[in-house]
Amino acid sequence: MAQINPSILSADFARLADEARAVEGADWLHVDVMDNHFVPNLTLGVPVVESLRKATDIPLDCHLMIEDPDRWAPAYVDAGAGSVTFHVEAAAAPVRLAREIRAKGARASMALRPATPIEPYEDLLPELDMVLVMTVEPGFGGQAFLDVTLPKIRRTRKLIERHGLSLWLQVDGGVSTATIERCAEAGADVFVAGSAVYGADDPAAAVAALREQAERAARPASHTTSG
Repeated sequence: MAQINPSILSADFARLADEARAVEGADWLHVDVMDNHFVPNLTLGVPVVESLRKATDIPLDCHLMIEDPDRWAPAYVDAGAGSVTFHVEAAAAPVRLAREIRAKGARASMALRPATPIEPYEDLLPELDMVLVMTVEPGFGGQAFLDVTLPKIRRTRKLIERHGLSLWLQVDGGVSTATIERCAEAGADVFVAGSAVYGADDPAAAVAALREQAERAARPASHTTSG
C-alpha cells in the first residue's frame, strides 16, 4: 500500500495549519528539520512541531537533517512526532538512538544521503521501522530527482526482504508524477512529495493521484515477488 507524505517544506510557512488541512487524505505530514550545519539551510524546530501536532490529525513524520540527532531526536517524539528519521551520517550511536525513539512510542527511521550505501548498515535494519533513501541531496526543496539512486532503492528493498522485515522504504526528493512510478517499481512504498502536492491547484487531489500512480506501478513488482 503506497503512502504519500506531503512535505511542508513546500508549504506556506505563514499558514501551516491551513496547509496541513489542505492535504486531507495524506498518510503522514513530512516535516523537514534543518539546522544550517548538517545541511546549508535552516527551517524549523520543536516548537513548530508542537504547534502542528495541535493543528492536524495527520501523523507527523519528522526528518531530522541535523547534527547530533542522538541528543535532539527524542525531543521531537515528545513534541508529538509519530515517526522520527535521523541521518546515519550524523548519528554517533544509531542503534541506541533507534531504540530510544521506539521506546518513547514513535517509529524509528534511518536516512541515507544519495552517495551513502545501504550495505554497511544492513545489521541495523531490524532496529528500524523505516529506511529513507534520499533521492536528492538534502537541504533544499524543489531539486531534480537523481536517477542514480534507483539501484540503491532496489538493493535496499532486497535487503529488507532477505531479512523478512516489514520495514517501510521511503524516498524523498524530486518525487512527482514524472518520477514516482520509477520509485515504486524499484521497491519504495512511502513517498515524500513537496512541490508536486503544494504546487498543485488541489493538494488533496494531488495526494490521491500520486498514491494511485504509485500503487499501479508497484503491482507488477509485487506480483513477481509473490510468485
